Amino acid sequence: MKPVVVVGAGPAGVRAAQTLVAHGLRPVLVDEAARGGGQIYRQPPEGFRRPAEQLYGFEAGRARALHAAWAALLPQVDHHPDTLVWHALPPDQGGTLDLLHGPSATATTLAYGQVLLATGATDRVLPVPGWTLPGVFSLGGAQVALKAQACAIGQRVVFIGTGPLLYLVAWQYLKAGVQVAAVLDSARLADQIGALPRLAAQPAVLAKGAWFVAQLSAAGVPVHRGARVLRLLGEGDATAQALRAVHWTDGRTEHTTPCDGAALGHGLRSETQLADLLGCAFAWQPLHRAWLPERDAAGRSRQPGIYLAGDGAGILGADAAEWAGERAALALLADRGMAVDADRARWLEERLARATRFRQGLEQAFPFPDDWAAHTPDDTVVCRCEALTAGELRQAVRDTGADELNRLKALCRVGMGRCQGRMCGPAAAEVLAQATGRPVQAVGRLRAQAPIKPVPVAMQAAPHATDAVEDRP
Repeated sequence: MKPVVVVGAGPAGVRAAQTLVAHGLRPVLVDEAARGGGQIYRQPPEGFRRPAEQLYGFEAGRARALHAAWAALLPQVDHHPDTLVWHALPPDQGGTLDLLHGPSATATTLAYGQVLLATGATDRVLPVPGWTLPGVFSLGGAQVALKAQACAIGQRVVFIGTGPLLYLVAWQYLKAGVQVAAVLDSARLADQIGALPRLAAQPAVLAKGAWFVAQLSAAGVPVHRGARVLRLLGEGDATAQALRAVHWTDGRTEHTTPCDGAALGHGLRSETQLADLLGCAFAWQPLHRAWLPERDAAGRSRQPGIYLAGDGAGILGADAAEWAGERAALALLADRGMAVDADRARWLEERLARATRFRQGLEQAFPFPDDWAAHTPDDTVVCRCEALTAGELRQAVRDTGADELNRLKALCRVGMGRCQGRMCGPAAAEVLAQATGRPVQAVGRLRAQAPIKPVPVAMQAAPHATDAVEDRP
């Protein structure tokens, strides 16, 4: 019998695998990291001695619990660590996943029965002039450096963007002994005050966020709301520039804040490439300002045999990811004709509905800066892989009349580089929408292409490709 495959060993993937194992299955668990935990509960390398309370803060207990659950699973699953699913075929085209084991550069093909995608999210980056300078990272990249490499991205760091992650990472850097030069939040204080009734749907989470802000303020960190970055400034010769300052405005006055590191991100975006390759239907989701794979309340996609859970299907946070992973696994089991706890399933769906209400509050508190594209100068690099600027994208629209994102890609190569549009796609869509005067949802989305992430040219096929594996002990 072909196995059930869980892709991702973050909060959603671990809880999904745990549920499948509890019902007698032996799933395949594939994860890009060496150890489970995902991004939020990323485990440091062996020998790393920094206490969990410093790495995860309030979430240290949840991180320990998830890590323990992952470790307990290892004898009961077929674990593929350090492994990227770089291509996939839907059930009606063979039903296979192409895997790459990073350390050995070995490629295998895995035939699956059902797939539960728990692929997580990555930063949504809105480029600003100078964001390609050395010393400029995404918020997630800055967090990885701290958790997985025990280093900071600079000695004096500015945090730019909006959303809860902005304050969390700034606080983590403060706790690590780094000077946080400023937090520049594009959201206004009025936005955050107005969102309080909805945020009260999860009072404990709201209290944690308020505590992070209070700690930053108590430490003397300048927190500026309603801020817009004008340019990241570098120094040095043309071939070896380094970040030296952030030039920004509060809407009234322009300011320059010296720094040697900057981390930016306007919330998160779901990693949906595998869902696309597996034939899932997509729909525009205004709450997330993104095209996301369609799913029902239990996590079933419209493609039979494909299930979705966690931030890879919509950003709801780590707690909701755990609930969604368990709920999607229960749906998968029920579809196999196995008995599941209906009361537990309903409880999980109620929790997820509450998390959605809280997410609506977050969107109100930290709104997407709708005017970003209008304020972005022509010389701003949007697609780093192909070195395309906002001005070049706009010129392509004027010259060709392109009003759809894949058409623009074909004409000027935006999104054709190593990242396959994962980083530049959302920003390019915003620029295209602004240039054509259309809503961003009207310009479409970049279709996923394999490989969904860079793979080495020299990767080797395994002597015997991974084939169907019995999914019961």
